[in-house]
Amino acid sequence: MKVVYVSSRAFFTFLFSFVCFMDDIETLLRRYAEQYETADFLPADPSWFMHQVEGVENQEVTAFVASCLSYGSRKQFMPKIQFFLDVSEGDMYDWLLTGNFKDDVPDDDKSCFYRLYTWHTMYTLLVALRQMLREYGSIGKYVKTFASDGFAAVKCITDYFSNKGIETIIPKNTTSACKRVCMFLRWMVRDGSPVDLGLWNHFIDKRTLIIPMDTHVLQEANRLGLIDSKTASMTVARKLSVRLAEIFPDDPMKGDFALFGYGVNR
Repeated sequence: MKVVYVSSRAFFTFLFSFVCFMDDIETLLRRYAEQYETADFLPADPSWFMHQVEGVENQEVTAFVASCLSYGSRKQFMPKIQFFLDVSEGDMYDWLLTGNFKDDVPDDDKSCFYRLYTWHTMYTLLVALRQMLREYGSIGKYVKTFASDGFAAVKCITDYFSNKGIETIIPKNTTSACKRVCMFLRWMVRDGSPVDLGLWNHFIDKRTLIIPMDTHVLQEANRLGLIDSKTASMTVARKLSVRLAEIFPDDPMKGDFALFGYGVNR
């Protein structure tokens, strides 16, 4: 085995360069976070829908349904979310509680609604969500009963919908990155944002949130040297969230907007 000797001077030169590089990365991410977390971000993002309705419970349900459908092409899933907003006449909470959704989403239709979701799958999701609303009054009251931090909130949501036949929509456990659940929680918890609603900031600390991790976020974080992983998982998402907390100590999920901006500009 060949041994390569590096002088102390060369080592410290490398170390200094690396520290400067990381400082530049952190400065860059802070700038992108400020640049992209604006109201202009909303119209092309699924978070837009929860801003179109009134009432805390209704905003929660609208956001939850929107998050469940937010994968793949935005040009394809945004109209699917709009469909639910239209048939519910802007009040998904009442639409669910009254059972009126059964007139618009057939139980016996196994044809495709969107990608892996059939009409029957969507019906099953809405039935389970209605059950939660009837038992606890709202999504927020359910989560508050079982969670006081970001990870516990992810777990209690996946636990509730586990074994209900909708694993294609909501993962049955927290082994996976649970990207859409984490995104929903970001919307609900972060306050002081023109994008996120901050409805639950009184019982969940935004510093405990976990970044919504998909392939894109994973790739950008690896390129920046924030993490070193080839697969998106809850373990990796939590590690990245800890790293982002070093850059944004009061609000790590600003890093979500920063990585989005980095990807756009790269």
